[in-house]
Amino acid sequence: MIFMAAVQEAQAESSIPPAAIGLLAFTVLMSLLFVTYAFRSVGTRHQGE
Repeated sequence: MIFMAAVQEAQAESSIPPAAIGLLAFTVLMSLLFVTYAFRSVGTRHQGE
């Protein structure tokens, strides 16, 4: 019971709106996608040597 009350209190004190958290998560994931896309051909680049 005490833990549940602490969790509810922590959620009530959040100063970041949920839309901002979603936008931040989207930005981070898109950045990781672009980094992954940039290195897509590294494994096949030196196969002919």
